Amino acid sequence: MTAEPPQSPVTAAVRSLEVRWIFPGQLQAGVARWFGRFPARMESREDTYLVDPSLPGLSVKIRRGRALEVKAYLGSPGVLQVAGRARGLMEGWQKWSFPFGLPSQDGGDQAGWRKVRKRRRIIRFSSASRQIVAAAARLGQKPECEVELTEVRTCGQDWWTLGFEATGPADLLRSEIEAAATLVFAQALPGRTEPGLDESRSYAGWLGQR
Repeated sequence: MTAEPPQSPVTAAVRSLEVRWIFPGQLQAGVARWFGRFPARMESREDTYLVDPSLPGLSVKIRRGRALEVKAYLGSPGVLQVAGRARGLMEGWQKWSFPFGLPSQDGGDQAGWRKVRKRRRIIRFSSASRQIVAAAARLGQKPECEVELTEVRTCGQDWWTLGFEATGPADLLRSEIEAAATLVFAQALPGRTEPGLDESRSYAGWLGQR
């Protein structure tokens, strides 16, 4: 009998198509209620991003202090547009995850790294069911789109972000993210908030400009 090789702790590469908008200030109660019409899972965590040296085309972070995540930028297929509601730049990424931990967790930023505290509301859309449900563990490579509304705090300042991340077969990513956005933006964001290209950026791009 041949022994099975040990399972690798490194996750297989995951390809995604993403759109994110980032806004200054605290999350408004009206925006939280707008997102609250969907069943969401709540999650709080702290991620630590590499900001120095700058690595164009790469995003590197420590998730929860336990996993090193590396994302490679694959380019943009264009702009996600929901007429009169939102416009954002779609970005293709490929991600790998490795077990890891920072050598010191003293509460301050390590040289070259930036801590970002997040309080996330997460939902998941599947085109197969045409429904949005509370996010659970990812189920392999079935096509789906995770949508998050997140309160962010970094460098003593408050921000909030709305993000879409489609995963699954590469040829279905765009249709998946567009279908999810159409459903989420069936009601406009309250107030004068209209996500546009000026607010559209990845975490890595945003932190690199701060």
